[in-house]
Amino acid sequence: MATQESYEQGRGTGRRALLGAAVLGASGAVLGLPGAAAADARPSAGLKSLPVPAIIGHRGASGYRPEHTFGSYQLALDLGADIVEAGDLVPTKDGHLVCRHEPEIGGTTDVADHPEFAGRKTTKVLDGVPATGWFTEDFTLAELKTLRAIERIPANRPHNTLYNGHWEIPTFEEVLKWQDEQTRKRGKQVWIYPETKHPTYLRKLGLGLEERVAKLLRKYGKDKRNSPVILQSFEPGSIERLNKLVDNPLVVLLSTADSRPWDFVDAGDPRTVADLITPRGLREIAGYAQGIGPTLDLIIPKDANGRLTKPTTLVADAHKVGLILHPYTMRNENPFLPAEFRKGTEVDGYGDAFGAFKTYFATGIDGVFTDNADTGLLARADFLRG
Repeated sequence: MATQESYEQGRGTGRRALLGAAVLGASGAVLGLPGAAAADARPSAGLKSLPVPAIIGHRGASGYRPEHTFGSYQLALDLGADIVEAGDLVPTKDGHLVCRHEPEIGGTTDVADHPEFAGRKTTKVLDGVPATGWFTEDFTLAELKTLRAIERIPANRPHNTLYNGHWEIPTFEEVLKWQDEQTRKRGKQVWIYPETKHPTYLRKLGLGLEERVAKLLRKYGKDKRNSPVILQSFEPGSIERLNKLVDNPLVVLLSTADSRPWDFVDAGDPRTVADLITPRGLREIAGYAQGIGPTLDLIIPKDANGRLTKPTTLVADAHKVGLILHPYTMRNENPFLPAEFRKGTEVDGYGDAFGAFKTYFATGIDGVFTDNADTGLLARADFLRG
């Protein structure tokens, strides 16, 4: 037991050291110090090869294509994203991993138009919240492959509905093959950033995610410290489990300060996200993960009118313990921007996303998830030029 614990601790330390260099690079870029990281990829291996701040294509290029489709993933790369979030992983009835925002797929596929699946519509309690619709765990992979993706938020992105029905649901194994194919074609390493979705809920159904993720990563030789696959989850327990199965960089996602990770709720752990972002909580996370993915409001809170207030100390506190920060999510449309960056009242209208990006970059974050990678890249170039 002692030997195994020592091995796990050593493995985690190695990963933290790797990301620590990325943190130092981020500090240099933000402060404009000599030798600061430029937007061009650095020549060293692993996460240190990524630009800082990194532009992460959120569910691909979901500002322009239905999310979690190869159309969205491909466009994110074409637009220049440094990393593609491909994808949010949920299981099928027969144990395959597929890429959907949630296990419930009524809002992201055309399943409602398939009369043969009308009887599958049901209500389940997902992490304590009733949800009605169709769930991936009630379908075989072959059945899911008969469905096609649709735009999840058509009111904000009516232009995306043009592409409804063009792409099927990708599997995680297909994504891993696509990653290799794109790396060869583009002559540069393609990075992906998959997430385990609702792992406690799914494990209780006998569909544990972490072992399935690890098995596929091992199959394709992508379970190493320098592998171009960063794993993330809103459940710290899922990241701790992955820490024992693979050597990949690991990131704990953090929702609002008053929220509790569902595995904490399930285990009777009273801590909230506010507890996890204290210096003590961050030190604990650094024992098994290499980064955090906080909501942007944990970086700069908003007031009652939706305007930004003073940045918190989270960036500095996380960097002190060797954690990188990849907050979420920057979007161009008015409703998703801080109030002072909105232009007009149209829900599908663009605001001053460049101003918002600059404000968040100035806090020293190491990257950001965005639905609009092209906007993020231009904003980064402007920011690094000073």
